[in-house]
Amino acid sequence: MTGIHRDAPIGIQFLEKFNSWWCPRWQINRLRWYQASVLILTYFTYMTYHLTRKPISVVKSILHQNCSALPPRPGLTAADDQWCNWAPFNTDDANTLLGALDSAFLFSYAGAMFISGMIAERVDLRYFLSFGMLFSAILCYLFGLAKTFNIHDISYYIIVQAGAGIAQTTGWPGTVAIVGKWFGNSKKGLIFGIWNSHTSLGNILGTVMAAEYVESDWALSFVYPALVMGIVGFIVFLFLAAEPRCVGLTVERPMPSRQARRSVDEEEPSQVIVGDQTASLRPNRHSANSPPYQDEEPSESSALLGRSRSHTGAVSLSRAMLIPGVIEFSLSLFFAKLVSYTFLYWLPLYIKSSTSLTPRQSGEVSTAFDVGGVLGAIVAGLLSDVVGCPGIVCTVFYFLCAPTLLFYQWWGATSYYLNIGLLVIAGVLVNGPYALITTAVSAELGTHSSLSGDSQALATVTAIIDGTGSIGAAVGPLLAGVVSSAGSWSHVFYMLIICDYMALVFLIRIVKSEVQKIRQNRRLASPRLVRIE
Repeated sequence: MTGIHRDAPIGIQFLEKFNSWWCPRWQINRLRWYQASVLILTYFTYMTYHLTRKPISVVKSILHQNCSALPPRPGLTAADDQWCNWAPFNTDDANTLLGALDSAFLFSYAGAMFISGMIAERVDLRYFLSFGMLFSAILCYLFGLAKTFNIHDISYYIIVQAGAGIAQTTGWPGTVAIVGKWFGNSKKGLIFGIWNSHTSLGNILGTVMAAEYVESDWALSFVYPALVMGIVGFIVFLFLAAEPRCVGLTVERPMPSRQARRSVDEEEPSQVIVGDQTASLRPNRHSANSPPYQDEEPSESSALLGRSRSHTGAVSLSRAMLIPGVIEFSLSLFFAKLVSYTFLYWLPLYIKSSTSLTPRQSGEVSTAFDVGGVLGAIVAGLLSDVVGCPGIVCTVFYFLCAPTLLFYQWWGATSYYLNIGLLVIAGVLVNGPYALITTAVSAELGTHSSLSGDSQALATVTAIIDGTGSIGAAVGPLLAGVVSSAGSWSHVFYMLIICDYMALVFLIRIVKSEVQKIRQNRRLASPRLVRIE
């Protein structure tokens, strides 16, 4: 197929017709051009998903704050110590209520993620993303309207947050599945590492936009991110090519090499040294003592007599969970996202409570964690490509993360620049494995060899891994709100350190298998020598 499919986006159809009319002799590499456009569009797509998630963490410091530190209003009674807070968060258990808002979003997100992944495999991903972005933008806007219309009913905020969580589940399975379809089975660690910086960039821009208006009119902290998301969603609807087929292209998925296809139990090659002569004892596929070599390339007889092992239908949830590594990485991500999302939703408030910074300054300082997240995603992806062992990479990051969190809790508030420096390091170590698992690892498992070439598992595997992680993301902010209200912030950090080590524990089996694979590859590369005198 070389032409544009009738299901191609309207904007692409227009550009193709305009190009053929205006520049008929202009020759470009259409595959590379579309791959670049898909990366850019999906990058800004998921950036806006996080752009609309971040304002609530900044606005928390205004919804409930220490009123005694503010100049009192005229005619205020001394007994009213909640005069500056926004009802219904003008109580002593405000942190618990704010944690309930986070939980409403994150639990609905986690529950709907599994269903969303299966839906994504059965519908056009461009429509799936566009309408998901539209509903997410509307719900973000509705949260800001609560300030405009003086809504003080806690149920309104919970319903809006729960609806936003459901709408936001369209983002991750859709974007990862689209990128996976466009880039085949090539090494994706570095590509996904750079691409995954959209999460941190969305957090940074969302924080900056929300902090700009949080002290004057916090409703605008939600309105402007919602507007940006709506605009990007419309652009996605016009120009995003969900798969190569719709624009008349195909992406070759390279077959595994013969060395990769060899059984683990295959006899290692040996060399026998007889005097000064060397002879190889590598099994010969043409030997009379070995079965004839059968190429895996399809032939006429295999096509007519053999049964095709490829599946064109969508993969069931149970079948996707049986893919080796899915459960381990899912459980590890549960604790990794618990740590990451606790920082996402509570870091600005913690900085404000532990320092003398204003709500706006606290929000701006918290972006250092997301800057570290950008670097962490790139470094983890690059290391995964170089080493070829994502489990080992994640484990090293987890091991270094725990003491970094402890150092930040001890010394972060002592100096402004030390606070920023430790936050950047923490961002690298917290978000590095989180980004690697949700992107490159999910895409790799979604095209695992056990699926017999089935490429329809990308969205389902991504939904399983990210959905499990999202349950941890829901539990973390909830526990942080309860623990910080009942105890102190130091207890919250101890909780995060324990969770970090739990994420490491669940990858031990993966690490063992990767170490065995490294040793096996070294043995294959270095044949044994047997000297016969």
